[in-house]
Amino acid sequence: MNHCLTLLLAAAMALPAALMAQTPASAPAGFTDAARGPMPITGTTTPPRLTNSVNDDRRLPRNYDQQPPVIPHRVDGYQVDRNFNKCLDCHAREKSAFSGAVPVSNTHYIDRDGKVLDRISTRRYFCQQCHVAQEPVAPITGNRFQGTATTPKTTP
Repeated sequence: MNHCLTLLLAAAMALPAALMAQTPASAPAGFTDAARGPMPITGTTTPPRLTNSVNDDRRLPRNYDQQPPVIPHRVDGYQVDRNFNKCLDCHAREKSAFSGAVPVSNTHYIDRDGKVLDRISTRRYFCQQCHVAQEPVAPITGNRFQGTATTPKTTP
């Protein structure tokens, strides 16, 4: 019995090495991936450096129905955790008139059972799960997506 277990362990340890030997060391000729370029899967790439985030407070049109609006200003360093949400300093209903920011949508005050709340629903509290800040970078891949004719272009 001990001999069988030892043999089984030796085979299990040899299998990954045998599989690794079959993995090509570099990408096939002519193969490129938009995200990695000609770098083989086993290689390490260096991501492009990000520049300054868009910070012009200009509302951009949405690309499709129900798209969450993008964030037209910097948010790096914003504290958003279970104790505090920096976004609500300006976007909360009671503060948006003073700040001039777009108030949080009414949909953010509805819980998962459809009940209207007097505070932001916990399912909509972490803003950057849906809303993203913009970076002035070129797309990695081509895209021919076109929004629908019914897509609202200026709704909050």
